[in-house]
Amino acid sequence: MADLKPSGKNKRPQIKFSMYWMYAFVLLFLFGMFYLDDNSITKKVSYSEFENYITDSVNARSHGITRIVVDKRKGVAEAQLSDSLAKAVFQKSQYKEGARANITATLPSTDEFARKIDYWKQQGVYNGPVDYDEGSDLTSFLWTFGPILLLIAFWFIIMRRMTNRDGGPGGVFSVGKSKAQVFDKDNAMKVTFQDVAGLSEAKTEIEEIVEFLKNPQRYTNLGGKIPKGALLVGPPGTGKTLLAKAVAGEANVPFFSMSGSDFVEMFVGVGASRVRDLFQKAKEKAPCIVFIDEIDAVGRARGKNPNMGANDERENTLNQLLTEMDGFGTNSGVIILAATNRADILDKALLRAGRFDRQIYVELPELNDRVAIFKVHLKNIKIDDSVDIDLLARQTPGFSGADIANVCNEAALIAARHNKAVVQRQDFIDAVDRIIGGLEKRSKITTDEEKRSIACHEAGHATVSWNLRYANPLIKVTIVPRGKALGAAWYLPEERQITPTQALLDEMCATLGGRAAEELFLGHISTGAANDLERVTKQAYAMVTYYGMSERLPNLSYYDSTGQAYGFSKPYSEDRARMIDEEVSRIINEQYERAKNLLLQYAKEHNKLAEVLFSREVIFTEDVERIFGKRKWVSRTDEILAAREAAEKAVAEKSVSEKDSAKGGQSVDTDNHVVEVEATEVSSTLAGGNAKTVVPPASIPPIPQSSELPESDADRSEAGSDDKK
Repeated sequence: MADLKPSGKNKRPQIKFSMYWMYAFVLLFLFGMFYLDDNSITKKVSYSEFENYITDSVNARSHGITRIVVDKRKGVAEAQLSDSLAKAVFQKSQYKEGARANITATLPSTDEFARKIDYWKQQGVYNGPVDYDEGSDLTSFLWTFGPILLLIAFWFIIMRRMTNRDGGPGGVFSVGKSKAQVFDKDNAMKVTFQDVAGLSEAKTEIEEIVEFLKNPQRYTNLGGKIPKGALLVGPPGTGKTLLAKAVAGEANVPFFSMSGSDFVEMFVGVGASRVRDLFQKAKEKAPCIVFIDEIDAVGRARGKNPNMGANDERENTLNQLLTEMDGFGTNSGVIILAATNRADILDKALLRAGRFDRQIYVELPELNDRVAIFKVHLKNIKIDDSVDIDLLARQTPGFSGADIANVCNEAALIAARHNKAVVQRQDFIDAVDRIIGGLEKRSKITTDEEKRSIACHEAGHATVSWNLRYANPLIKVTIVPRGKALGAAWYLPEERQITPTQALLDEMCATLGGRAAEELFLGHISTGAANDLERVTKQAYAMVTYYGMSERLPNLSYYDSTGQAYGFSKPYSEDRARMIDEEVSRIINEQYERAKNLLLQYAKEHNKLAEVLFSREVIFTEDVERIFGKRKWVSRTDEILAAREAAEKAVAEKSVSEKDSAKGGQSVDTDNHVVEVEATEVSSTLAGGNAKTVVPPASIPPIPQSSELPESDADRSEAGSDDKK
């Protein structure tokens, strides 16, 4: 292993200059000036007075003159006074006891004064020490001009550092230089398209942009022009920035990366200057790619009234960006990539063709995409055979790529916390529960009455949802406090492309099942349904004002897809607002009565389910099946998986038959095949200990639905439906 050590042992370590040295020197200098001062007082007298102070008999007897210093070069003598003589020479306000008092006088001749001192010593007039100073002016010069020189040197160093900052000359004006990171052959990004799972449509368009730069003649020979820009649009965590990093890793051209907030500075005009500098550098290295992350920081729509809250600096930056992207100047070979999750607030001039020719939508991954994303993130995680990636993908509907990465990491942490050698399937289930619902709080003290009320509430959700066609399939119900919720019901939200009216009504009815159960079986209602009521109210207003699903107000939508809203005014009258409120109340009341009727119809089963939940604290799908029987309807996810498995099986059998026929064998008969979905065991920790339950794959994915959780399946499905539309 000796050959692996670096060979430069004898190299001298280079001492790098640090500004802290300068700071320390300044502090020491100031400390010397203010705290090491000799605290002296000096009075200039005539030469005759100076001699009288020395030769005076009283002073000679009391040793009033303690020391004499003669500066031969300047011709000046200085005598140090004792405390008694200093009080006589100086006024009381001038002299403080303990201070060093001096008197000075200009000598007519230093040699003559030296002979007088020798005479005074012989006569016993003065017997103190005498010093002769023959030094230069360097010391006095340093004490006089040293602070000024120090300040000049400090200012010079600061200006040099500001000049070299941001690269190149410019001094303090270098703040207008671009802060973009450049990735090229020497500093290549290690992320490639292989690291981007799913997003097949977005990857196709992004790969085509890279191909534009690698082989432009393929397109220009036909008269086509290379697109100038592409805008990546999608929810947070879907992989927009990751796609840009993959472009930087795949493209064999310089890649400029910059955040939208980097253009914003406290100085006026800096943003526009940085835009100009960025595009100037890009033109010099063309062909290249410029990536602006979170472009909504500077690309927000400009205000119509400049006097009403308009940001002139941001708008100037945007104007300069618009000019650089498609102005009189040419940007041949420069392709602009930008990412945002707020495309609705961007300026229309920024989105037009010629600036951003393409808008690439990076949506939340669907089932097949989630399978591919899990495979990418599980490469570096030690898992056992119990981990089924398909089931993990089903556990996480509505999860983004970042959420899936967090699930994998959290599962590894949970396994490490329990000292496991590998990550098991139950660790992933616990990770999903932990991320969505929060940490279990078994230490929270609840009375039997509170537990029974919570059990009745959650059993109401489970009873109503089990007996409605479009309600989301139930997975698990718990009354163990988790996060801010006292109880929770886990469902599998259906990933519908479109949502019919009855589906929304069934979801509302299932959400109100908890409050209805409290009223029917407990005789009182509680605050536990606050989040249920909030979700139901929002959904009812969305049905009336956005989706046009009202009987009295059909085919009307007041939704503003541009995101600019209506300001302080509403797009409808007061009478229409009253009708909207009445319709919302009617829809909610009807679904509440519907929930109560279902609970009365299945009152016996509900009470039995509540007792089981009260005693065990956690129940699963098979427990509900044991009481209510098998659910009448098959989930949409099961239908998709069954169709996919059947298609894969048919393709496999077809390939086998083709191989056999090629070998001269007999082809395999492919009749109708029945796809059987085997049950899967799930180990779950219950309140009383460990219990192993058998849960069909249709019911495995635990997606929490709680009356207290801030986000729910209803919220997810509503948002998803809104995005699709």
